[in-house]
Amino acid sequence: MKTRLIAPSLLSADFGNLQRDIEMLNRSVADWLHIDVMDGRFVPNISFGFPVMKTVKEHSQKFIDVHLMIVEPEKYVEEFINSGADLVSVHYEACTHLHRTVHLIKSKGAKAGVVLNPSTPISFLEDIITDADLILLMSVNPGFGGQKFIENTYKKIGQLRDLIAKTHSQALIEVDGGVNMENAGKLFDVGADVLVAGNAVFSSESPEETIRHLKA
Repeated sequence: MKTRLIAPSLLSADFGNLQRDIEMLNRSVADWLHIDVMDGRFVPNISFGFPVMKTVKEHSQKFIDVHLMIVEPEKYVEEFINSGADLVSVHYEACTHLHRTVHLIKSKGAKAGVVLNPSTPISFLEDIITDADLILLMSVNPGFGGQKFIENTYKKIGQLRDLIAKTHSQALIEVDGGVNMENAGKLFDVGADVLVAGNAVFSSESPEETIRHLKA
């Protein structure tokens, strides 16, 4: 059966009640917990650091999926792994030595992901696709939650699925940005394996029910 994983994004949680929201996710059928790390340089926003990461790890029972939207991520990947990350994804656009960074992540015992911004072509992945455990396609411009989904993402998922098949890569396809009840089914149908959902989950009257519907 095809993989269908849901990774609620903590960026949309209630920061004043973070433990409560993490415990809700523990009860839910969510598969992963997605953490967006922003530095105010690679993207125009600042989010979580290591103290919050350690608190999340302390309370979460889910696989922790860390998305680094930062410059020079190679300087910080080891500390994020030591703080509890099970998977660390770095941006193609932020890594001068992407192959080295991917293998650094894997050498420290975590899964390694590569992220593409909406305007970065799938063809740029040809030399790294067999090394990555996951490719994260941004379906909004990174930096803020609640943005509108970019429709060209469907085409990019198809192109990425073709590249994975051609190279016999084992990489999963993750999509982040503007995921909701209206497009989740189509995203899975065209080839996504993991959907990151923030606003759709945490603005819902029943987040656990929404996660169940997204997964289904």
